[in-house]
Amino acid sequence: MIELILFLSIGIGLLVLLFALARRPARQEGTAQALVEAKHALRTLQESLVAAELVERIFDQGDWKYVASAAAEATKDEFLRDRKKIAVAWTHRVKTQILSLKEYHFRHSRFYSQLNPATEFSLALSFAALLQQCRLLQLLLIIGGPYAAPALVGRTAAATARICAVSEKSLAFLNPATAGSFGDQSPEDGAAVL
Repeated sequence: MIELILFLSIGIGLLVLLFALARRPARQEGTAQALVEAKHALRTLQESLVAAELVERIFDQGDWKYVASAAAEATKDEFLRDRKKIAVAWTHRVKTQILSLKEYHFRHSRFYSQLNPATEFSLALSFAALLQQCRLLQLLLIIGGPYAAPALVGRTAAATARICAVSEKSLAFLNPATAGSFGDQSPEDGAAVL
């Protein structure tokens, strides 16, 4: 009986130690890489992946209508296959970049930006909902083809843009300051603050 108590207390002690190690704050080392990755993910999402022109070009049915009216059956099948690959690849890239931003926010942003707990919780829910939306969209595209869920594509792009706006605010300190922004801070003697 004493051996059982001894082993239980050792086990409980090890669990407490494991919990304490898991709860310790993340080390500051390597966070510059996390910042660079987050900034890259944000730029990729904003400038290319959720740009209205690209989303419209990938999911616009105009090309399909032209091919369907003028091409042979084999060409139609090949067109749909290729467009489906592109649509699924787009969804996968969006999801990958969102995961990168999520990683930054949940592991590193508290060191750099002053997000309050309510904003962090709201952001966590937004990331979870957006990732589920991406998974659902990917599934619908795989099953139904590239034009299966146009409304969901629009909602996914809009939700991604909202996440990007929040992420941009938390990464704003990485944007270089311009000399013009300091122009009103120059002293009377004419020295410039650069």
